Amino acid sequence: MTPERINPPELSPPTGFSHAVVATGSRVVFLAGQTSLDIDGKVVGGNLPEQFETALTGLLTALRAAGGTPADLARVTVYATDVADYRAHTAELGRIWRVLAGRDFPAMAVIGVVRLWDEQALVELDGFAVLP
Repeated sequence: MTPERINPPELSPPTGFSHAVVATGSRVVFLAGQTSLDIDGKVVGGNLPEQFETALTGLLTALRAAGGTPADLARVTVYATDVADYRAHTAELGRIWRVLAGRDFPAMAVIGVVRLWDEQALVELDGFAVLP
């Protein structure tokens, strides 16, 4: 079953996220935080959009390995070391999301953090999915 996205008209219109996601399925997949690490464990990407694309690709790779698709994502949390920079790149990050994950947006939050595990990382994504 595909998760049901709920966006009540009493709330501000969501842009790039859903206010609520109702998911019913047989398996829950918890996805570890992904930064912009390459296969050798080195941070790649010189700016936030480049790092976001690599981190999202990693998250989706783990999801697919578990048998899921981007449409199965129920929740994603984005941790950013510079929320102002994240906001400045919102349109570009939205394009990256739509190319890699489509238009079925999960419930999301962006959290500002002082730093991430890898000091050069600007962004980290984690989440969970519910598989049919």
